[in-house]
Amino acid sequence: MTSFKLFVQEKDPKKLGSFLLKNGFSHQALIKARHHGGLVLVNHKRRYNSFHLRAGDEVIFIPGHEKENHWLRPSEEPIKIVKETPNYLIVNKEAGVLSIPSRYEDSDALVNRAMCYFEKQNEAGLKPHVVTRLDRDTSGLVLIGKNSVAHARFSKMDKENFVKKYHAIVAGNFSSNELKGLIDQPIGKEGSGVKRQVMSTGQKAQTEYQVLAQKNNASLVELRLLTGRTHQIRVHMAYIGHPLLGDKLYGGSNIFFRQALNCFYLAFTDPFDQEQVEEKISDPADMQKLWNSL
Repeated sequence: MTSFKLFVQEKDPKKLGSFLLKNGFSHQALIKARHHGGLVLVNHKRRYNSFHLRAGDEVIFIPGHEKENHWLRPSEEPIKIVKETPNYLIVNKEAGVLSIPSRYEDSDALVNRAMCYFEKQNEAGLKPHVVTRLDRDTSGLVLIGKNSVAHARFSKMDKENFVKKYHAIVAGNFSSNELKGLIDQPIGKEGSGVKRQVMSTGQKAQTEYQVLAQKNNASLVELRLLTGRTHQIRVHMAYIGHPLLGDKLYGGSNIFFRQALNCFYLAFTDPFDQEQVEEKISDPADMQKLWNSL
């Protein structure tokens, strides 16, 4: 069973509940630990949230059982593991695969594949939590928590220190004074469908970009998300007049069968051991072939 060990420092709050919340455990996690098979030990004795801690105390948190989704089924399709720790996976998602199951397709998302992978590793008690979701037709690195505690800690992470970078092939060329910049435009939902657009009433959205190469009325661009809005890169690039090739929803040409977008880089501080994590992959063969053919 997964457990988490912490030590109380002089500056930490005195009550156990406050200490756990400060260290990335959610209110829901605390409730599950108390009522759904979990356990919190202080110096090897069971304690509750009102218990007063002292500097040097050892706290062991054992999460409760997570609610099962009985309609979800494991998928035998392969999952490409880039990095694995006791608390998370980094996987390389291929284009065409959902990150999480939808109402209409629930049998072969990354979540289904991770479920099967956990079972084969004799870790059937683990439950995948997608932290960095990608659109179906976007390829690249995805971070998956193995438990709700991992998901909560990653979700609270400072965006400045959680770096996601993408490569995109976009329409048109950039002028010499536009080769890098910051797109700072709010994004909101357009009608009742999935499409988004830049609108004054939308949520704050910021994307940094840098042009890496240009040829034949197309450009290879590196992008970094400073916020995480749905379709953010696709919307922002279309807004500045450079839609992604293949992105028909946002005005891109049909020269490619999907939006030409790949998450090639993830970097963050591991919230469990404080080590710096940096993973980088090559763009998939289909994007390389597209660029070489232009």
